[in-house]
Amino acid sequence: MHNEQQYLVICSDSIGETAEAVAQATIRQFNPEQVTVRRFSNIRSVNEVRQVVKETAEKGGFIAYTLVQPELREMMKAEATRFQIRAVDIMGPMLQAFVDTYGNTPKRQPGLLHEMNEDYFRRIEAMEFAVKYDDGRDARGMLQAQVVLIGVSRTSKTPLSIYLAHKGIKSANLPIMPEVNSPMELFKIPSRRIIGLTMDAEHILNIRTERLKVLGLPTGSQYATFQRIIEELEYGQALMKQLGCVIINVTNKAIEETAGLIMDYI
Repeated sequence: MHNEQQYLVICSDSIGETAEAVAQATIRQFNPEQVTVRRFSNIRSVNEVRQVVKETAEKGGFIAYTLVQPELREMMKAEATRFQIRAVDIMGPMLQAFVDTYGNTPKRQPGLLHEMNEDYFRRIEAMEFAVKYDDGRDARGMLQAQVVLIGVSRTSKTPLSIYLAHKGIKSANLPIMPEVNSPMELFKIPSRRIIGLTMDAEHILNIRTERLKVLGLPTGSQYATFQRIIEELEYGQALMKQLGCVIINVTNKAIEETAGLIMDYI
């Protein structure tokens, strides 16, 4: 059973990002490559719920759902029981806790998390900023960024920038290479706005070697040699020390964990 492909369905009367985020965090504790995730968004009728449950049962999977309408939640529970599959209610217990504790009545309006308010537009602007100033593309962006991420190649700079943007934080990132002088803008930024990312050399070696394989390039490239990686890390460490910035070792850290440390700092 553990070697078979596993099927997980996300079901929501909105976009489904909340349920998927919880599901993905769970999947990472197991074998992500063995799990197929399918998302059904904007569910509005009991018939749609029935169809989702039927398909999930046929594939031998289970469901994680966020449904704010009581009738849809009840239908999900009933159908899951009828087809003898598991259905995990991500939002229901939290809604009920508010009702039981404070006597509040929920709005029962799907998608409130994604209302087009100021916070929404702030995240979109931050996302566009991260893309525009990714990988040292335009050093002027560092002067406008709330946080500047620096580090050698494959230390998660871009994924971190995108994750921070999703939280509404404008970030720019800059790759560090011994042969390339750092732009003068980097030395004009207060050190508290710079985050240095580092990683154990062995871990970088593994990542770079796999990267070359994916690209179909020779694995003997200097880019993926231990000596070259040590040289880059030492250069990066010296630069970070010169800048006086915070340094985070991201070895074996999830993007969310590193981003949490950065947000706590800034």
